[in-house]
Formats: sequence, C-alpha cells, structure tokens
Amino acid sequence: MQGDAQDMLARLKAVLPARWLGESTATLDAVLAGLADGWAWLHDMLATVRAQARIATATGATLDLIAADCFGARVSRRRAQGDAAFRATILRELLRARATRPALASALRDLTGREAVVFEPRRPADTGGWGIACGWNSGGGWGSLALPYQCFVTARRPLGSGIAGLDGWGEGGGGWGVGGLAWASLDMLQGQVTDADIFAAVAAVLPAGATAWVRIET
Repeated sequence: MQGDAQDMLARLKAVLPARWLGESTATLDAVLAGLADGWAWLHDMLATVRAQARIATATGATLDLIAADCFGARVSRRRAQGDAAFRATILRELLRARATRPALASALRDLTGREAVVFEPRRPADTGGWGIACGWNSGGGWGSLALPYQCFVTARRPLGSGIAGLDGWGEGGGGWGVGGLAWASLDMLQGQVTDADIFAAVAAVLPAGATAWVRIET
C-alpha cells in the first residue's frame, strides 16, 4: 500500500501546474498524501473486486460463494481442497453435458472416480437380444417396454483415502497390539463423498421427466 500511495502522490503532483510548486511543498505534499492514500486503497480494492468477479481469478471464500450461487449445496469444497482444484470442479460442473446417458456416466465418474452401471429397460443394447449383448447361453438384462424414460443406476462409492496416521484393524500402524490407536469418524476422511452427493449428481444431469433408480455399492 505504501508504494501504491507514493505512486499515486507522484501522479497527483504531475498534473498540477508547475507554478504551484516551489522549492518546499511539505504542506501540499501532506494534503495530497491524504488523498493519495485513500485513492491507492480504492485502486487496490477495485483490482481485488475485478479479480474476484471472475471464476478464473477468484480465490478463497469467493469461490465458495460462486459455487453456492451456481449449484446450491450440491457442489462444495472438499476437506483440504485448494483453490485450483475447486475452481476446476466449478468449471467442470458449469460446462457439464446433461440429459444424456454419457453425461450421467461422466458425472458419476468425476464424482467417485469409479465407473457406474447404467441399465435402460427399453434399450436393446442393455437388455440384449439375439446377437446383441445376450442370446442363447449368454446373460442379459430383463427389458420392459412399460418403463419409458427410466433407468437403473448402480453407482459405486469412491475408494477411501483413509485418515493420515491411522490404519485399519490389524493394518501396519494401527490395531490391537500394533500401536497408534485412535477414535475416528467419517468426517475425518479426506475428500469424503457421501451417498447424498451421489444422488444429487444423478438428479443434476437427468432430463426433465426421466426417472433413475439408484443403487449405491461399496
């Protein structure tokens, strides 16, 4: 701020008529310095506002506000997630394809890191037929023309990343007789994805009037 104020003061003096300035301008400098300090602060604030008004340059809590404004509670910053990773999440959700089968699969893959199984009872490629996915002595799904605009989704929870410094029962650094025991909760998991997050991700990409029956597996 001090450097900006000095620069602002120099700009103010540069536009004053030369005859106003004598050899000693202490009083004038003091008056102009008060104005320069306020304007330098305003200049910095406007630069900050300009940066925070764009997703590409926003940081900190502003990114959280942008996510809440665009997606409500569906997209939020994960534990220990930095600005760059969270910004990428916001942009991916804003530009995400929707209302298609690939969009549904992509949304679940991005959220959980695992492939989901999507079954449409009116889709021959899913239900099978002679020479299509199933036939004699080959498995297939049970199709039905009575279930239009519906699909069955088997989503998989993400593989747990664990809790730093703690292991599972009998695993290396923690367990009975091994050492390093502690009470833990799911809230301590890094990047935890809840079942509610999975349901919300499915609902966000479904076309209007469609129904998805979701089963979540570990």
